[in-house]
Amino acid sequence: MQTLEGVLERLTFHNEETGYTVARLVPDDKDYEVTVVGNMLGVSVGEHVRIEGEWTVHVQHGRQFKVERYTSVLPATAAGIEKYLGSGLVKGVGPVTAKRIVRKFGADTLTVIDENPDQLHQVLGVGPKRVRQIKAAWHEQRQIREVMVFLQSNGVSPALAVRIYKQYGDGSAAVVTNDPYRLARDVHGIGFITADKIARNQGIALDAPERVAAGVAYTLGKKADDGHVYVPQGELVQASATLLEVPQALVIEAIDTLSRDDQVHVDATVRSSQGIGLAEERAVYLTPFYYGEIGVAGRLQRLMHATEDRLYTFHSFDWPQAFAVVQRDIGLALTPKQQEAVRTALTQRVAVLTGGPGTGKTTTMKTLIRLLDATGLNYMLASPTGRAAKRLSEATGKQAKTIHRLLEFSPGGEGGFGFGRNEDNPLTADMVIVDEASMLDLLLTNSLLKAIPAGAHLLLIGDIDQLPPVGAGNVLRDVIDSGAAAVVRLDVVFRQAAGSYIIENAHRINRGQMPEWNPQESKDFFLFQTDEPERAAELIGEIVQERVPRRFGVPSQDIQVLSPMHRGEVGVGALNERLQALLNPPSPSRPERRLGGRIFRLGDRVMQIRNNYDKDVYNGDLGMIASLDPVEQMLTVRIDDRIVAYDFLELDELTHAYAVSVHKSQGSEFPAVVMPVMTQHYMMLQRNLLYTGVTRAKRLVVLVGTPRAVAIAVNNNRIADRYSGLSDRLRPIN
Repeated sequence: MQTLEGVLERLTFHNEETGYTVARLVPDDKDYEVTVVGNMLGVSVGEHVRIEGEWTVHVQHGRQFKVERYTSVLPATAAGIEKYLGSGLVKGVGPVTAKRIVRKFGADTLTVIDENPDQLHQVLGVGPKRVRQIKAAWHEQRQIREVMVFLQSNGVSPALAVRIYKQYGDGSAAVVTNDPYRLARDVHGIGFITADKIARNQGIALDAPERVAAGVAYTLGKKADDGHVYVPQGELVQASATLLEVPQALVIEAIDTLSRDDQVHVDATVRSSQGIGLAEERAVYLTPFYYGEIGVAGRLQRLMHATEDRLYTFHSFDWPQAFAVVQRDIGLALTPKQQEAVRTALTQRVAVLTGGPGTGKTTTMKTLIRLLDATGLNYMLASPTGRAAKRLSEATGKQAKTIHRLLEFSPGGEGGFGFGRNEDNPLTADMVIVDEASMLDLLLTNSLLKAIPAGAHLLLIGDIDQLPPVGAGNVLRDVIDSGAAAVVRLDVVFRQAAGSYIIENAHRINRGQMPEWNPQESKDFFLFQTDEPERAAELIGEIVQERVPRRFGVPSQDIQVLSPMHRGEVGVGALNERLQALLNPPSPSRPERRLGGRIFRLGDRVMQIRNNYDKDVYNGDLGMIASLDPVEQMLTVRIDDRIVAYDFLELDELTHAYAVSVHKSQGSEFPAVVMPVMTQHYMMLQRNLLYTGVTRAKRLVVLVGTPRAVAIAVNNNRIADRYSGLSDRLRPIN
């Protein structure tokens, strides 16, 4: 095996999932570039690396150095040090400052920074504040390098070192050594498989109790990520034993141990879940989900059966007179179903209003709000996401908040964060109205219900034919299926909405009928036909960049591409790369930062991909990069009406959002939606997915694919069952 050492000049190709990289490297003491290829997950331009491997000759690309393993090393020459410091790898040092520092200290520069950083005061333009910044950044880099070396000795990618250091700081090596399975619980992107690899390299036995327990908890967590609140014990035992390659008896012992330690809860009382029969089998919950389910069921029942009623005045209301006044004021007559929905919400303590687009949910809600205003009663409007709350405010003319803001969320509570509104400090509302309730997962619903005071009314508004929530549970469907709450479903499409092909086709899709597209008649629904993924990707680029802006006057930034898949040529990842290159190409006026295979550039559309309670940003929030400072290693993102700051070490919380998955688009609405529907996606082509994508659009839908692929989606009405005991716990006992 040969060794090559030098500076990475640029990355030609980098796959974040596999780590496969094609890069150009300038070897030490050479003035030319060579091509290196292989697994180099996490490398950055400007890094000085030592690579072990061998020279090969590729038929098409010529001589290449094939990487077997690599490590980051510090450069030894003055020129190498200047390039290293000026590359943006050390916070607070840009090219100009790097040149001045190296001019002063030469090849001893890194020794000075490492051992006597106060000498940096001698450099022109480097004041006390900048010295402190460089010292802190250098210390952080040194700790990360140490974690990288340790991880690589255990066969783990260095890309994970940054995430581990972010979580544990200087204690990273100790955690990795003493409790490697903790990584799977604490660090985003590190699952049980990676943690187990580290643990096994340290000699932890295959049948070690801590390993089996960690594997069971991981399996439960993966099931929760798929939407399940619990897992039947037999299914859990089988899946865990297969994962761990241990006898099932050891898994059963681990479940008992986890139960005694209150990490899981085993319940024998749950009998059914949305058509899944459990017979006499035990249900195994992660403890928070068990108490969440018990809490939601109990709190809903207490609301429904409360002796107090804060809206008692509506029980003796003159409804015909009230509806006549509202009709006179807003010029719209409510249908009998809409009137029933208003009466139900104001006289039943827990009610559900559901229906598809164009059926009058918003008009019904506005009527209800007018009656609450007229009687001087206090109400609050909320939605699960910021974009949905903004839409709710615009539709009603009233203030609406995210549920997190409604509950006055703040970091620092129990478990590191908490809600200011709860049982001890309830909301001051006579009625709480939650829109886009199909997005409500179990744990958020439990937190909301804790804060609703006795006697108040709760109205859940949502479309149960959309995709289920991203989190575990399916609260809206469970509440409806239980029969415990009053439910009104609006099913008549209003005349003003009926002229829209978007709305007509949404309802056709929902009924299992093919949507219609007639280029001569339709003004808002089109299908561009191709069955070739590469051509489909090209078409999507043309549609977003040129065709829709030119023909419909919708600017590119108002067009959202939604894809059923993450991988492939028309998956989210590849489409983001293509659309970024078209809509926000490289420019000297647009600074950028590479993170693995992705480049974040000033002006990019981005999405938050996990909850960050300290920043008050949540999974699915969309924004645009408003500033990017390579020297200070900071960027800011404009999300709705505010600016959120990110350190470069936090960029793994963001992803590009020129294209997003249909699941991530829930609760949002866009002027125009472009969506590939390809037969290659057949595993994901479901009626509720196509329906959800189409209903995200206000003015225009463009499908790219084939009628056959659309038909596959329309005819596939299989709703993936979720294990949840909520409907069973709510169901009235006969």
